[in-house]
Amino acid sequence: MGNTSSMLTQYDIEEVQQHCNNAFSQQEIVSLYERFCQLDRNGGGFVSGEEFLSVPEFAVNPLSQRLLTMLDGLNFKEFVAFLSAFSPRATVQQKIEFIFKVYDSDGNGKVTFNDMLDVLHDLTGQFISEHQREQVLTKVLEEAGYTKESLLVMSDFVKAYHA
Repeated sequence: MGNTSSMLTQYDIEEVQQHCNNAFSQQEIVSLYERFCQLDRNGGGFVSGEEFLSVPEFAVNPLSQRLLTMLDGLNFKEFVAFLSAFSPRATVQQKIEFIFKVYDSDGNGKVTFNDMLDVLHDLTGQFISEHQREQVLTKVLEEAGYTKESLLVMSDFVKAYHA
């Protein structure tokens, strides 16, 4: 699986399918492998952030720079696991875990006010001021029972979904 010039075996397909919690069918995994091979221009078995930016839909995403830190250097199995959060077959838990990782850019398991502010900035750009973003985020946190000093963990994201 590491060498993109090789074909996927049935075992590889089943292993990847299991790794992504059956978010993709076997045929979808084969299609994703073909796309992965197109992105992996140097044939090294890994896709770089630069190679991901060659996908127009990704390049224009306001969160693309944040997502690049999650994507850079993925092998095929990791690539499929990353994409599984976008599958209609992904569970709510998988989607929440993905969203949490987007906010938790340093990977420490905690999301701070500034982490949330950074994502909000990425999403809104220059359309609203920094002061307005801080006001909005402070209000949302207060309504959810948190403060600017709160460190949110995964269970807080789950709780917010079920609220």
